[in-house]
Amino acid sequence: MRADFRLARMLHVLAHLHGREGTTSSEEIALMLDTNPVLVRRMMGGLRNAGHVCSTAGRNGGWVLARDPHEITVLDVYEALEEPVIFAIGSSVDHPGCQLEKAISGALDVAMAQAAGALLREFGQLRLAAFLPEALAKASGE
Repeated sequence: MRADFRLARMLHVLAHLHGREGTTSSEEIALMLDTNPVLVRRMMGGLRNAGHVCSTAGRNGGWVLARDPHEITVLDVYEALEEPVIFAIGSSVDHPGCQLEKAISGALDVAMAQAAGALLREFGQLRLAAFLPEALAKASGE
């Protein structure tokens, strides 16, 4: 399974939108992310539906941040992206009658659920504002 970079990419975009005047087009965002504007619109659409960004159509249209970055959590963005798969590993179901496989899969499922829960709790505590230039400068002691 390929890694899913949508969460990191959208956090990057949201941090840039915060510092910009006016709108930013899907084409500009696509250049920033080295991707296709159609993919940008798809990802940004989920953020718009969740109320994190607004969009305007037309010649001067584009995207703007709709909420204060202190209010947006990483969990909010994760959920707006339709909750990408957290782990690429999974338990096996190749031999449903095998007791060893059942025991191993059960233990792995519990461990991964606990790890996912911890990660999502951390995402809920981490805010977009933590990634803005002023917060990064403060954290590094500048």
